[in-house]
Amino acid sequence: MAGSIVRQSVFGMPLFTQFLVNSDAAINYGLADQFPDWVAPKNLRDLPRTFFQVAWLPAIALVALRMFIGKIDNAVLGYGLFRMASDHEKLPFPMAAVGAQGMMVLAEETDGVEGSEGSWKWRAFGIGGALGMVFSFLYIGLPSFTGALFDSRVQIFPIPFVDLTTKTQSILPAVATGLSFNFGQLVLGMVMPFYAMLGSFIGLICTFIANPIMHHYHVLYTWQPGMSTVETIFSNRINFYFSFSIGTSLAIAIVGIVSAIRKGQSMDASQKKSIVPEGRGDIPNLGILLAYTCTTTTLILLSGWLIGWHKGVMAILLFYGFFYTPLVSYVTARLEGIAGQVFEIPFIRELSFILSGYQGVAIWFIPVPKANYGYQTVFYRQAELTGTKFTSIWKADLILFPVIIISMITFSSFIYSLREIPSEAYPFTQVMWQFMAKNRCLMLTATSGEYSVFSEALNGGIVGVGFVFGLILFGTIGFFAAPMTICYGLVRGLNQTLPHIVIPQFIGALLGRFYFKKRFGDNWRKYITVVAAGYWVGAGLMPMLSVGLIFLAKATKALPY
Repeated sequence: MAGSIVRQSVFGMPLFTQFLVNSDAAINYGLADQFPDWVAPKNLRDLPRTFFQVAWLPAIALVALRMFIGKIDNAVLGYGLFRMASDHEKLPFPMAAVGAQGMMVLAEETDGVEGSEGSWKWRAFGIGGALGMVFSFLYIGLPSFTGALFDSRVQIFPIPFVDLTTKTQSILPAVATGLSFNFGQLVLGMVMPFYAMLGSFIGLICTFIANPIMHHYHVLYTWQPGMSTVETIFSNRINFYFSFSIGTSLAIAIVGIVSAIRKGQSMDASQKKSIVPEGRGDIPNLGILLAYTCTTTTLILLSGWLIGWHKGVMAILLFYGFFYTPLVSYVTARLEGIAGQVFEIPFIRELSFILSGYQGVAIWFIPVPKANYGYQTVFYRQAELTGTKFTSIWKADLILFPVIIISMITFSSFIYSLREIPSEAYPFTQVMWQFMAKNRCLMLTATSGEYSVFSEALNGGIVGVGFVFGLILFGTIGFFAAPMTICYGLVRGLNQTLPHIVIPQFIGALLGRFYFKKRFGDNWRKYITVVAAGYWVGAGLMPMLSVGLIFLAKATKALPY
């Protein structure tokens, strides 16, 4: 639940929205005055720093409605797709078993005997939890505690990373350099497939070589000396990597579909057998159809009213609601069921908005009925494998939803009232929110009616280069029978992924494969999975404690006597 609150409040509404509408990116692109009142109040700087006021009511109500309908569709349509892929087509869902095993690791009973299966799991989990708590205290807790209690903070590790771009620009122009000291990235590198991490590192090195060359030949022409990591990545993305990533994403989608079809054709009848447990909880097919039709119609009518019933937008809404979303969700459900892969058509939302002919930024904030509910089929398969009733899941969602909404608004409003966000008190937002705002405004310019940075960034020739490159890359990897995960890692490294996290992840992968695996043998993969689970639990406790202390310190006031 805490994770849901954080994601919604930061990337949806209201904390990030209040920053976006007044950000430097919105002002520089001429968008500051184009945001409608149901996104954020226009006179935001003159209002009290709280979300509990009438001016914020339309925006909050829209987000709450969108979340509620999304929950319904995710539960109902996701279940319907699961019925089709699992019960009728008998697909095996290979990745669901892995997730189910992870859920059951700490739920298994132990007899308390030394050396038993449960015994080592609890020890590994405890070790990971201790590591997570210690590092999280040094990384987040110490600066939070000292900042709340004293006038200055004591900070051992820089948050979110050390930026070395300006120091290496003479030998690596147009290359973002730096390092993250987050120990969690090291742990993540040990858990992830080694060849995926190797591919990411190789892709990163390729950008270290290619970026200076492209800058020399004026491909990366907007980069200037003195730019930080965030500015460098954004500049490179506009000049080249935005279009290049679209091309490689299309190649990945095509290769994924072909691979899934081949695997489906190669499955024999015994592999397609599936036993459906009794009493898991089911919804009639008519109920699935009626629920999705009602929710989708509601979103279409609401969006149409918000954008003045624009004919081009209405056609797109109908296309998404009753054709694209069911189709893509079904394809993803089959891909997940056969090969553990997903299907997405990159940037179709952005391109459809541009082709609609609508002018203004409001279209980017309406609740478009575009989603991919095929992911949910894996969750239902995991629930089936663990013996969890579907009705229990739906009841829990029904109870948690109002709690999440109220908590999101309450805590967001309290944080908003303490201090301006971003600021020095929130170092991550101070570094990353400008970058996020620039990327967001890059899209908004496509329909703003003014100069469009998006149009400049979208280059059909570069998209074609990325597409051909992706197909050649997959073909080469397949020809040499190399692990396919190395190809996905290469694409990730080439897509301007922060070197600050790729480097520690690769170091973790090297330590896991060439040191810990030799020491612990084939059991290492089991050990690190449980240790990592404990680490993330331990690492998550300290930020919650820190936030609680900060709230307590900021909420108290010294009396004058």
